[in-house]
Amino acid sequence: MNVNKPYNRTDRVGNEILHILSAILIKHIDLSHLGFLSFTNVVVSPDLRLANVYYSVLNRKKSDSEINIEINKLRKAFKKYMGPKLHLKCTPDLKFYHDESLIYSDKISQLLHKLDIKKNNDDSESL
Repeated sequence: MNVNKPYNRTDRVGNEILHILSAILIKHIDLSHLGFLSFTNVVVSPDLRLANVYYSVLNRKKSDSEINIEINKLRKAFKKYMGPKLHLKCTPDLKFYHDESLIYSDKISQLLHKLDIKKNNDDSESL
């Protein structure tokens, strides 16, 4: 077994799927009616039969639930375009999920910024 690989196979396959899906989104499937959609992460099951794809949307034109329904309706189309480019025995089934990590990190950043302002005010009063 070659131990020189930097990470395990599921991570490598996930990165490959992410690149392929991003190219498909640009070339074949138009989702601009939902907003500016981009794929952020892909988590592949250990048996390589299921891939959870996380996406984010900027300038959204519909609600989160409507966007999720619309993109999950296109799972078979994404799989059809992905199959020939992904060199695996079987093409993984795709499930799309909204990536909440960007919203969460923005909320944390805002809270830290508020704390920093309060700390600076307290420091100036003690001088």
